[in-house]
Amino acid sequence: MKKILITSAAVLVLSGCQLTDNRSADGYPTQPVEPPQMEREQGIQKYALIHPGFQQLPTIDRQLPADMQADLWDRIRLQMQLEIPEHPLIDTHRDWYLRHPNYIDRVAQRAAPFLHLIVQEIEKRDLPLELVLVPVVESAYDTFAYSHGRASGIWQFIPSTARHYGLEIDWWYDGRRDVMAATHTALDYFDRLAKTFDGDWLLAMAAYNGGQGRVLGAIRRNEREGKPTDFWNLQLPRETRNYVPKILALAELLRDSEQWEVTWTHIPNQPVTEIVDVGHQIDLALAAEMAGMSLEELHRFNSGYNRWATAPNGPHKLLLPIERAQQFKLALADSDPSDWLSWQRHQVRPGESLGLIAQRYNTTVRAIQQINNLSGTMIRQGDHLLIPVASQDLEQYTLSAEQRLASTQNRAQGQQRIEHRVSRGDTLWDIARKYRVSVANLSRWNNMAPGDTLRIGQTLVVWQNHTSSASSTQTAGTTPVMRTIQYNVRSGDSLARIASRFRVTVADIERWNSISRDRFLQPGQRLTLHVDVTKVSL
Repeated sequence: MKKILITSAAVLVLSGCQLTDNRSADGYPTQPVEPPQMEREQGIQKYALIHPGFQQLPTIDRQLPADMQADLWDRIRLQMQLEIPEHPLIDTHRDWYLRHPNYIDRVAQRAAPFLHLIVQEIEKRDLPLELVLVPVVESAYDTFAYSHGRASGIWQFIPSTARHYGLEIDWWYDGRRDVMAATHTALDYFDRLAKTFDGDWLLAMAAYNGGQGRVLGAIRRNEREGKPTDFWNLQLPRETRNYVPKILALAELLRDSEQWEVTWTHIPNQPVTEIVDVGHQIDLALAAEMAGMSLEELHRFNSGYNRWATAPNGPHKLLLPIERAQQFKLALADSDPSDWLSWQRHQVRPGESLGLIAQRYNTTVRAIQQINNLSGTMIRQGDHLLIPVASQDLEQYTLSAEQRLASTQNRAQGQQRIEHRVSRGDTLWDIARKYRVSVANLSRWNNMAPGDTLRIGQTLVVWQNHTSSASSTQTAGTTPVMRTIQYNVRSGDSLARIASRFRVTVADIERWNSISRDRFLQPGQRLTLHVDVTKVSL
């Protein structure tokens, strides 16, 4: 067997590398990557040159308890609980990881600042340590990961599940990207799923990915048909059928690393980060200065914060490298909380509203109301308001929601960049059709998922590879021939499907029929459509 080096950097900062565009939604590259041809010893030497602090430590000491191991991976190995059966899908994914050791290396670099804290939380609950591998499959430990299904953070929560389990999501803060808050929530969820499936962790992991209802439904179907109800015999979506084997393949490579001649580079089995509860809202730029860190570095550790400061009503916790935490706490103690934000006195002008003022100063109406003891939204011309403002230019907060969006939108994806301002009734599908691009691309260019809600006035970027206007859907030289038809809704129809068939927009159908997309269509319902018969076959 060829010897393979899988490295995981013992670093205290998140890697700046992102998942590349040539990957599928689950993190696997769509283009093959050639495996390195170096032998294990050569690989270790090369890695040591890149990372001077690296040293290869002795193998696991099984006479010591897990929490006294020198290597965090050994602490995990000694507590792994799941049985790993022989199965072709596990073999397939294990072989993929063996062929792509650089993938595991990048993932481990992102995980290194959080892994010790996550391990401790799993141990407190007496859950399988294999759960540390779930974020590898979910997000590759990318704290800013955002999927086509509106899932966010390393544990990839969708908004509804996150809120159901108590994670906060608002303009200032998204708990799904707060590594420790999301970890608490994910482990709560796993604990409940394990109880639901009587301790069967394969079913619990399948339900985490595909939904509890879908797995229970598959179990009931097999029961009716007299078939086994274990994970391997259930009819589940393709993604879920592969999801569990991916985790088990990683678990096998970690547990039996000597057998597979896989080297997991040393990560110290000790805390490398500390959570500091500031207690009040604080400007992230000031916090970074107090901790002796760059603003971007601090924000990478605290990716749950959407804006330039912690949320007005909390949380106000910051995760810091342990050697920076002490300096930060001393600076906090030597300062006044009133100085942790910058302030501006604003005189209300004619026609201004709290919404306009909040937008101007990159804050929220609620924050202005709280600071100025306002119970409502009524303000008068000439009134003075105290507004919290960022201490730096907003462009300096490179990992805020606005700057991440700007970075994505400005990344060239074609020859021509078009800005589209969202109007009432617009949908991603309508806009994509107007400019002759895919909904998937339009979403990706704007840091969105296809199911995200648009806001009136929102600016979307469209990239095209030609300079002619794509908004015209009429073929040159063809005169439109309009006809009014009555269409009877069929079972399975949707507004989007009907609009696509007749080359009109969903907004058009709504306007012509005084209906809303929020209400379901009924089979037999009659719709009036104004159709260009040169573009469709009636």
